[in-house]
Amino acid sequence: MRRIKTRTVEDDQSIDLTPMLDVVFIMLIFFIVTASFIRETGVEVKRPESTTARKIENANVLVAIRENGEIWMDNRRIDIRSVRSNIERIRAENPEGAVVIQADQHATAGLIVRVMDAARRAGVSDVSLATSQ
Repeated sequence: MRRIKTRTVEDDQSIDLTPMLDVVFIMLIFFIVTASFIRETGVEVKRPESTTARKIENANVLVAIRENGEIWMDNRRIDIRSVRSNIERIRAENPEGAVVIQADQHATAGLIVRVMDAARRAGVSDVSLATSQ
């Protein structure tokens, strides 16, 4: 005797989610690869105001100078002697990026110039000073 297997309604209505999961996974990889990761300095500074300021799109090296003379990069305080090596390290990841100095409005001009000189010695020709509009 042969048994005949009968199909149930539940077997015909199952949905295969594998193609949808593949598409979602590929989209996730695409967004991770193309995302622009912004590095933060780690501190807030009160930037001076400017009426002629313009936005820089390719800034990937941010250096913050606080009112008391502290220099911050990548959420950590650094010494003026290590500014050049830190900029070189970050620029190795994106050689086309610019350096933006976020100096407090009460920071000394001498320290700002020393940071700019360190950035130029690191091979960066595009060094800017951040302001508020």
